[in-house]
Amino acid sequence: MRKRWRDRSKVERVEWQTRITLSVMNWVYLVAWSGTALHGSLRQDGVALTLGACLISVSVVQCLVAHPHLGAALDEYLGRGPVPRRQSHLAGALLLCALGLIAALIATGSVTGGMIVMPLLFAPMPFGCAYALTVPVRTFVARSLVVGAVTIGLFAATGAPMGQLLAIAIVLAIAIPLALVTTRCSAWTLSVMWESERAREVEARLAVAEERLRFGRDLHDVMGRNLSVVALKSELAVQLARRGKTEAAVEQMIEVQRIAQESQKEVRDVVRGYRQADLAVELAGAQGVLNAAGITCTVTGSAAGLPSDVQAALAWVVRETTTNVLRHGDAKACRVELATGDEGVVLTVENDGAGDVVATGRGSGLAGLRERLAAVDGTLESGAVRKGVFRVRVSVPVTGLVDEAAPEKQEAGR
Repeated sequence: MRKRWRDRSKVERVEWQTRITLSVMNWVYLVAWSGTALHGSLRQDGVALTLGACLISVSVVQCLVAHPHLGAALDEYLGRGPVPRRQSHLAGALLLCALGLIAALIATGSVTGGMIVMPLLFAPMPFGCAYALTVPVRTFVARSLVVGAVTIGLFAATGAPMGQLLAIAIVLAIAIPLALVTTRCSAWTLSVMWESERAREVEARLAVAEERLRFGRDLHDVMGRNLSVVALKSELAVQLARRGKTEAAVEQMIEVQRIAQESQKEVRDVVRGYRQADLAVELAGAQGVLNAAGITCTVTGSAAGLPSDVQAALAWVVRETTTNVLRHGDAKACRVELATGDEGVVLTVENDGAGDVVATGRGSGLAGLRERLAAVDGTLESGAVRKGVFRVRVSVPVTGLVDEAAPEKQEAGR
């Protein structure tokens, strides 16, 4: 299934543009070189017009075949699979056919004014641009020189004068590096971009893995000691029961029950993400995770003075929106702002690179956040604020808050 343009990542858009540009360039070369050279320079006789029409037809077919051939060669260069042999064989056969028709035009003197060198400059481009991506540079240059020498020998055998042979040699000397530079540089740039994209994905996965390790450590800290105590007290209760000390055994099992209930509560707190609900810690953690994933994150505002339940709800919002920024879109920057005042607290998370991706309420997504915020009478608004920018804005009414800058403003007023 093909992706829409706005659903593609930046590197996918660059690759699409590169493929189209390389394919269109062959058509530009055809019109600018072969078409312009042959128009008006062919002799007006049946042989010349027939050979010229055949050469133009073969050149058009070369461009048509070059589109899938060049795409497959680019895939091979990027390590996605080899070029089908039938495509290379067909493109090579068309090149030989074009060279044969050009030799026939020279042999019959069908083109006047030396303009035949222009179709000769175009002929190797559709095949050469793709072939340059499938072999090392030295191999391409060496084989191109051999083909060029054979071509010059063929034209010499048709009776081309020395001046024309020199012009043909110069044209071939231009066509070889032109075919190499045209595709090789573009493909190399594209491969570097894909490597950078993969490195960024690895960094994001490492950041997520680090968060999972932190969760595992928290869970171990909560359950490790409690389970050890439960095991010891259960064993002690068994021993006491066997000795007939029923009351002491019951006391030990009551203690086991209490520890198990406390463990359940602590595990729920860890899973929900607000064990020791500290919004400041979550803000710092979000900044660290995003920066590690290559996304510039700025955090402004302070969580000081907020009630614990409000901090817990907002901390979960920070964690969920951070996950969305990592998973969706192609963000380069993220801004997190926490503003407090007399009427309450407002948390804003804004990131670029959103494209057409909108975070959904699947699982513990935005819908789940709205449910958590409802417990503190909070509201959540989300959506695109401008092209490519997505914003989540949370407002929680909290009475008794004082703006931290208020004392300074009052002192300045005095």
